[in-house]
Amino acid sequence: MSQKHTLGNATETGHIHVGKGLNQGALGVVGSTIIGLASTAPLYSLAATLGYVIVAVGAQAPLVFVVACIPMVFAAFAYQELNREMPDCGTTFVWGAKAFGPVVGWIGGWAVAVSAIMVLANVGEITGKYFWLLLGNEEFAGNRVVVVATSVVFMAIMTFVSTVGVQIGERLQMILMTIQIAAMVLFGALALWHALDGSNPGSIAFDWQWFNPAQLTSWSGFMEAVLLALFIYWGWDTCLALNEETKNPRKTPGRAALSTIVVLIVLYVGISIVVMMFAGFGDSGFGLTNEANLDDVFTVLGGALFGPWGWFLLLGVMLSAASSTQTTILPTARGTLSMAVYRALPAKFAELHPRFKTPWFSTTVMGVAAIVYYVGMSILSEDMLADSLTSMGLAVALYYAITSFACVWYFRGTLRDSARNLWMRGILPLFGGLLLGYAFVQSAIDMISVDYSYTVIFGIGGAFVIGVGAILLGFVLMGLWWLRPNAKPYFRRESLNRDTPVLVPDE
Repeated sequence: MSQKHTLGNATETGHIHVGKGLNQGALGVVGSTIIGLASTAPLYSLAATLGYVIVAVGAQAPLVFVVACIPMVFAAFAYQELNREMPDCGTTFVWGAKAFGPVVGWIGGWAVAVSAIMVLANVGEITGKYFWLLLGNEEFAGNRVVVVATSVVFMAIMTFVSTVGVQIGERLQMILMTIQIAAMVLFGALALWHALDGSNPGSIAFDWQWFNPAQLTSWSGFMEAVLLALFIYWGWDTCLALNEETKNPRKTPGRAALSTIVVLIVLYVGISIVVMMFAGFGDSGFGLTNEANLDDVFTVLGGALFGPWGWFLLLGVMLSAASSTQTTILPTARGTLSMAVYRALPAKFAELHPRFKTPWFSTTVMGVAAIVYYVGMSILSEDMLADSLTSMGLAVALYYAITSFACVWYFRGTLRDSARNLWMRGILPLFGGLLLGYAFVQSAIDMISVDYSYTVIFGIGGAFVIGVGAILLGFVLMGLWWLRPNAKPYFRRESLNRDTPVLVPDE
């Protein structure tokens, strides 16, 4: 029996006994954690964010990175609890549908996909640009046509790697992440060394007041910084979308997600402290409030810290973006695979590659969609591309909030069974959902302002139009699919409901 036919029969009754046919047992805790880390692109994310966070809150930047991780940890608890009960690669889509019904589930799945497509456009561009900077060709690095063409090639390559299989991707990510972490640690060590040896007149001493909330001078500035920092943690949930391909699908993905967040906290807080010590807060030279340094703090400081070995930092940034390109495709492809299995998308999205056991069609569609979106935005306006990255935070906050609330509602009948259930399934996920819901609303309000965005569309901020418009487009597409006869089992809650069993591979 073909895989396609098996999936069709499994879905017909609404009971997934044979599973989706993914390559079970391919990943362990280490491999899942590596993929989760790669999705966040920690080196590039911190390099591109640190300057703006410092402009907003000054010396309290380390405090911001600590505070921003709190809702992520709470959301990770929700993911962990839901995954133990329902280890389905559809994650937010499946859990949202089981808790709140087909509409919430579908929009949750859409939010995962749209956020990935938006960020793929950005990390793809960084990969292309830094490829030429690494080769020392600044002319090509500054040429839009060359950068876009190079980025498209990298995105196509990473789409192919994702199609070949998660084990190949895991080995590749192990190499890329090793180089990236080595670059970050070496950068931090050199920054600390030169901060202490007095080679930079602007260097300052470490101060515990950097973690003191009482030192904050502006609540609006603090919230702006937290919202900026919040989304550089995004990506840890990739390991949850690979749950059906792990060796222990009930436990491994949740452990990997929490491990990813812990590593990110250590990296972000530690590196931000030593960079502040070395560069100081001046508005000239290496100073972190120098407007010329805001877009990429690390590259600016890399020349002073690495000397002739500055290329290693450029390599780290490029590989950070490249690895994120590949790992960001993984959860969206598996999400659309799951949606197709449960009749929320056309059956074609559920087809697997006969050899690699990967959702080849979903993976290809996600890669092509990201490339088309990136090229289209680049043609329209480079500023619109930048605004689309900013607006991505709305989709991220939306599906994290849906997952957090889904945990509370789905497990509501078990919250009084034990103190653990009350906290891990109720209180902490609820706080996470409320914080992320607030982040969604506050971000949307901020984005309305024309001063928030690079572009102005319909008289309001371009980031708001792109972000909210992308989410509303999901409702339109869902409505169009709702009209199709093949969609009836899903929207009637026949193919997916609270009682529908999900695949739990042998541990």
